[in-house]
Amino acid sequence: MVSKKVLIVYAHQSSGSFNSAAKDAAVEVLTAKGYTVEVSDLYAMTFKATATAEDITGKVKNSSHFCYGEETKLAWEAGTLTADITEEQRKLTEADLVIFQFPMYWFTVPAIMKGWMDRVLTLGFAFTHEKRYSQGIFKDKKAMLSFTTGSQESMFSANGINGDMNVTLWPLQNGILHYCGFQVLAPQIFWAPSHVSSEARGTMLEGWHTRMQGLLGENPLAFTPLDCFDGEKGYQLKPEVHEKHAAKEFGLTVGTHLGKALPPNNQMKAGV
Repeated sequence: MVSKKVLIVYAHQSSGSFNSAAKDAAVEVLTAKGYTVEVSDLYAMTFKATATAEDITGKVKNSSHFCYGEETKLAWEAGTLTADITEEQRKLTEADLVIFQFPMYWFTVPAIMKGWMDRVLTLGFAFTHEKRYSQGIFKDKKAMLSFTTGSQESMFSANGINGDMNVTLWPLQNGILHYCGFQVLAPQIFWAPSHVSSEARGTMLEGWHTRMQGLLGENPLAFTPLDCFDGEKGYQLKPEVHEKHAAKEFGLTVGTHLGKALPPNNQMKAGV
């Protein structure tokens, strides 16, 4: 039996950080379970964050009006993407699960990790117009966010000053991971570890250790399937789907909310 493969895309500069400890815990636990684990340590790799024409080693189709998406699709097909991109694409192709480990910067991922997403998840390789969302290229793979916050949990609540964390996560989990077809596992959120005691941080890591025992067997978060939308009418929700949910208290998802109350914990817990 071939062992499962896990890719950890890691973005923190300090080996003494809580993020480093969370990454190390994942490597330790998942390796002990028999999984093959690879880590892309983006800062250590000095991974290039900017998506530019320099990501293509051959000629481009239109140098006077460079379109990154179209040009990198052609380069991917021709095998002329730079080596750093093709190596990350290899890792991703082989992975059954991808864990993004990072500190939340300005309500999203650090620039170096966003650069990984921009440059590695190229058109053709990670998605096409026909293959996205529930019918996406990576629909047989799982992915998840594991991250630290600077603010305490209460600040990311529906009544908190930062707003509902479910809303914050929608662009990353729906707009990037699910868009590429990934089955998105519930995020692992370490709330403000720099503002709690060392004992509390230890408890956080213990919880992560425990969760990883059954991580690959978890059910993913719920997203509305692509075939519920009418591609000939601007990908609007089909009338029959809308009617089916008309009497329900909550919307379908954080994004497709139908003007209703957001479904609680839609981006933070599976099965809701």
